[in-house]
Amino acid sequence: MLNPKLKLNTKIFNDDVEQIPIRKGFGEGLALAGEINKNVVALCADLTESTQMHLFKDKFPKRFIEIGVAEQNLVTVASGIAAMGKIPFCSSYAMFSPGRNWEQIRTTIAYNDRPVKIVGSHAGISVGPDGGTHQALEDIALMRVMPNMDVISPCDAIEAKKATLLLAKTKKPAYLRLAREKTSIITTEDTPFEIGKAQIFWVPDVGLAQVGIIVTGSLMYRALLAAKELETEGTRPGQQGGIKTKVMNLSSIVPIDTEAIITLAKECKAIITVEEHQVSGGMGSAVAEVLAQNYPVPMEFIGVQNLFGQSGSPDELIEHYGMGVKDIKKAVEKILKRKVAN
Repeated sequence: MLNPKLKLNTKIFNDDVEQIPIRKGFGEGLALAGEINKNVVALCADLTESTQMHLFKDKFPKRFIEIGVAEQNLVTVASGIAAMGKIPFCSSYAMFSPGRNWEQIRTTIAYNDRPVKIVGSHAGISVGPDGGTHQALEDIALMRVMPNMDVISPCDAIEAKKATLLLAKTKKPAYLRLAREKTSIITTEDTPFEIGKAQIFWVPDVGLAQVGIIVTGSLMYRALLAAKELETEGTRPGQQGGIKTKVMNLSSIVPIDTEAIITLAKECKAIITVEEHQVSGGMGSAVAEVLAQNYPVPMEFIGVQNLFGQSGSPDELIEHYGMGVKDIKKAVEKILKRKVAN
């Protein structure tokens, strides 16, 4: 069941659940942050409406800079503005920022510890028809390895709004990862959110969970569907109530909630990670690093398995690359067999 302590959207499993692009939550959050703090400024690389930064531009045209198709310049200018006491948010497609300007981010922002917020929109395979050249599947790996850099991957538009407002208050560099497509609204305005803290979105009706599912970003909805189906289907003979899981929302990849991950591993003794990103170097790798050092357990990794993307509809691509509901359920059943074998 949905964790009642977190005041999640009770309509999440309804056919008419509201769907909003995660990037829109960022745009709304940025406009609100601009109202709260006049030092918040925005820069874009000729993708103002696509990244939803136009919501800020329309309200604060004198605090918005259109850089044009020049992503290296985008972050370098932002670093200079930050050095003068401003709080710059700079946006583009994730494939271009940080994909094209990683060295400039490293040298001018992270190395100098400037509070620039890099917003990578249209991340993941679900960009769809844009194809493999525009599908950023390596950006989490690129950014989480960088010293001083926070990495946040919200699960829905409401969480993206909250993350943007919090990032506007921090004095650190940060990377905010956003999906393009509409995503089911999972959280509410009353759901708590804190950078560096994970949350358990799904808990068993009774008893302890057998598998922990850790998710970041837009695949959270599919993970919750998988958890619900596993518990209600009774897929294991002799197992009352089906397979019991806990689903963790790990939107804060850096800083990572080490304590929460270890606690989940100790209860479940098996962990699956789910992300719309390359398995190598992504959120799953970060979780594996935590557990390898503290509490090793069997793991399975849902994500893109060392492949480039291709053109297709978002839903087709999610299924093709093994990140759909049925794939999450298969991974749970697979890891349970490993637990029994051990």
